[in-house]
Order: sequence, then C-alpha cells, then structure tokens
Amino acid sequence: GGVRKVVVSGDGGGVYGKSWKRLKAMSKNKKKKKSKADRNEGKSEGDQQVKKSKVKRKEPKFEPLTTPQQMAATTMGYKLPGSTTDSREVRLQQAAAAAARQTSQASQPPPAQRVPRFEFSTSRNLVSWMREGKFSIVFTTYQMGKVFFIGTKEDGRLGIFERSFSRCMGLHTDAEKRSMLVTSLYQVWEFHDALSRGQKYQGFDCVMVPQVGYTTGDVDAHDMGVDKNGRIVFCNTLFSCLATVDRVKSFRPLWTPPFVSKSAAEDRCHLNGLALRDGVPRYVTCIAETDVREGWREHRRDGGVVIDITTDEVVCTGLSMPHSPRWHQGQLWLCNSGRGEFGRVDMETKTFIPVCFVPGYARGMTFFEDFALIGLSKPRAKTFSGLELQDRLEAKKVSARCGILVVNIHSGDIVHSIEVEGDLTEIYDVSVMPNITRPMAIGFKTDEIRRYIVADTAMDTTGTGSTCDFCGSDTNGKDRILAPSVPAAAAALSPMSIAGGASVEGDNFTGIAPVNVGFSSPSPPT
Repeated sequence: GGVRKVVVSGDGGGVYGKSWKRLKAMSKNKKKKKSKADRNEGKSEGDQQVKKSKVKRKEPKFEPLTTPQQMAATTMGYKLPGSTTDSREVRLQQAAAAAARQTSQASQPPPAQRVPRFEFSTSRNLVSWMREGKFSIVFTTYQMGKVFFIGTKEDGRLGIFERSFSRCMGLHTDAEKRSMLVTSLYQVWEFHDALSRGQKYQGFDCVMVPQVGYTTGDVDAHDMGVDKNGRIVFCNTLFSCLATVDRVKSFRPLWTPPFVSKSAAEDRCHLNGLALRDGVPRYVTCIAETDVREGWREHRRDGGVVIDITTDEVVCTGLSMPHSPRWHQGQLWLCNSGRGEFGRVDMETKTFIPVCFVPGYARGMTFFEDFALIGLSKPRAKTFSGLELQDRLEAKKVSARCGILVVNIHSGDIVHSIEVEGDLTEIYDVSVMPNITRPMAIGFKTDEIRRYIVADTAMDTTGTGSTCDFCGSDTNGKDRILAPSVPAAAAALSPMSIAGGASVEGDNFTGIAPVNVGFSSPSPPT
C-alpha cells in the first residue's frame, strides 16, 4: 500500500498510520487547496501533518519528537529513530523507576510534628494547701484540646497529667460518685473512676475512664452540669438554648431565652454559662440579648446579661462578656470577663458587685470552701479587642496572664496561683476533685483505651450458658473474656497485652487481687 508515515498527536494520546496513496487521494478530493498555514491553524505542534514526499518508496521522514511523544510512541510498540531499546524494555524500566520512587518516599520518616510546649509555675504554698485540703484541680483548654489534672505526689511535689480531647470546654465533676463530664468538639463524655476508694495505680488514686459518650454534633457546647435527677444539662451555644443529651437525637432542648424567636444554628446571643441552684438549673449568662446570627459580637463591651430561667427574668445587665456563673454559699458569683473582674450579683438591686480585679480574661470558675479558683486566659487580639480589660491592664502596667488564681471570696485577696507559659494561652473551665489527690485519665490517642479493662468480677461461672457480666456475650460462646473469682470489691484495671491468645496477669495494682484475662478458653473457670 505504499510508504506508511507515523503521525503522533500532541497530547501523547496515541499513534496512528495512514498509507501514502490514501493521503494523496484525500488531498486531490479537496475542492480548494489550503496553504500550510491554513492547514495547521488551530492545531498543536504534534497534530500538524508531516509534509508528504513526492518520491515513492522513500524512507519515512520523522519530525523531532518531545519526550512525552516518544513515550506515547514506544508505549504503542514503535521503535523510534536512534533508539536501540524496544517498547517493552522501556515500559519495564519506567515501572521499575516508579516503584523505586514510591519505595524511597515510603521509607522516609514523616516530618516531625511540633510538640506543644507549656511550663507550669505555682505560688510557694499552693502544693501544701492542696495536700492539706486533700483535693486536686482539673481544667480544660479548647485551644490545645486537652484536659489537665493537677495533683500532688507523695513526695510533696506537684503532679500534672494531661489527656487530649478535641475542643474540650464544659467540665463537671462529682466527688461522691467519683465521676466527670467533659464536652468536646461533637460529643459529651462521661468518665468514671476505675479504682475503689483507697486503691492506687502507679501512684494515682483515681483513674478516670471514658465509659459513656453522647454524640451531639458540633453545637459549640459550653458550660454543663448535672441536676438532682442525674440529667446532663449543657449550654448549646450554637442553637442558643439549654439542652440535654438524648439516646436518639443529637440533643433535646430544655429552655430558650425569651428574646430568641427561633431555634437555629446561628449563635444568636452566645449563651455560654450555667449555674445550678439546689440541684436545679437556675441561671444562665448571655453576651447580649440579640436575635440575629452572631448579633452579640456588636455588644461585647456592655451587653451581657444574667437570666433566671425559672422566671425568664433578667437579674443583671450591663456586663461585659460574662462567663461561669456559680451558686455558692447562698450567692450568685460570676466572671465579668471583658473587664477582668470577679464578683457577685446583688439580687435586690440587680447589679454586679466586683470583688477583685484579675490580670487576664477570667473564664472558668469553681469553689473550695471560702476560695474561688478562677481560670485566666490571654486575650486574643481580634476577638477580645475593644474591651475595657485591655485598658485596665495598660493602666496597671501589666500584661495578661494564663493560669489559675485562688481568691478569698470574703477579702478579694489572691492567695495562691498557677501560671502557665508557652503554647497554652487559654483556659475554659475549672473544677476541683475533693478527696482525690492525684488523678489521671485514659484517653483515645494511645492504645491504653483498648488495653485497660475495668471488670466487675462478680459473674456467673456455672457454665449454664448465661450472659457474661463482663462483656455481655454468652459464656459458652467463642472469644469470650473470662475473669476468675476474686472478691467482688476488687474490681481491677488491667494493662493488657495479648500475644497468641495467651493470658496476661494484670497485677500492677497495690492492695488488690490480680485478674487473669484470656481469650477462647474451652470452658469457664471453676
């Protein structure tokens, strides 16, 4: 059929051939002969057809090809001029080179992540005060996504333990039940102490384990508490309401401010603080009485209010970004954060009475006897700009601090302090844990959450096929977890490492019986 010419598309998409006679016939059939410029108009360099030779049976002429074109041609099985390697070898070489690059990239260690840095310093007598009072301190920081536990060691030094929980804010502790609640980015977590009273684990007298989680979605949950009926109540800031958790829905609204006309995900008034009185939710704080999306931002300087939710009555106005209302010793206390003040509300005059000035953005508060523990944060330049706090700090020639202050509620004196330096600049909530001197918690970022098991050792060991109290499965089923008989009071927390189905003895505790944990035993223990 004549000499064949190779025409390569410019995008490397393929190669095709046309006979010499066919190309000649096609050109004769054209009504009007086009110039070379017309023929090549709108075409890429590779698509421009090669000029045909008038000499028959002459070796084909090839135009210079770029590297992508050569790859496309060799992929289709052509050997190009000057090439001594066929297409199969080229493809194998390219595949080997690509595999080598992937292996090299995979073997390289990931870039090191910067570890957050923070330093704690305390006033001289803080540790002795905590040891005498037999309590510990817990606080949350959504800025770093961590819960910090501050206790005292047996040698008299301060002991600090932290766990990571995304955007953790609201905090509630129950000394009697030895439990804790924490709001996070889209969940509310319920923690319980895995140790019995008097027991210790590696020097800790409390090991908080997350046992129950409620998925709320990202509703910007702030303060929270538990009423006298055991119901969890939290500030649903995004939907401008008080709410409770639900087993089916994300949340269940309990109360909405009277000036909010619609339940919408718009953060209309920034409802952030909650105070319980005699076990009943009673007071809330809002940044402003606004009813439009984020309308409160225009009233940060003096639009804050306190509302009695039982009567819908505003009991205090003119506040600057109020936070953390708490009922203690028959009075309502709160942080007037935008002015750097800690004080109480006079219910008769409906005014705020400052007790002391604090050098920072006050947020997060709890009480221990006659002392208030107040969280301090360093103001953010954009969000906290325009507040009176900055003017007062400059007038006193001090800079904002981050940490916890201990204030005598009668005199207003700051008697103890914890200061934090480094990457940690904001604290949200603070709580105390009476009768617990050195707490810790199990988190989700390490394997501890699957290796630590809390066992109720009272279980049916008769082998009659009843339900196992430990894992909820049938005791005659496969892959069950078995715990031999030990005193019922010796519930154990056991670091577990399973290797080839072998049981590991969890005897890392002081004063409790060891618990053996195993898998796929042929029959229950006797």
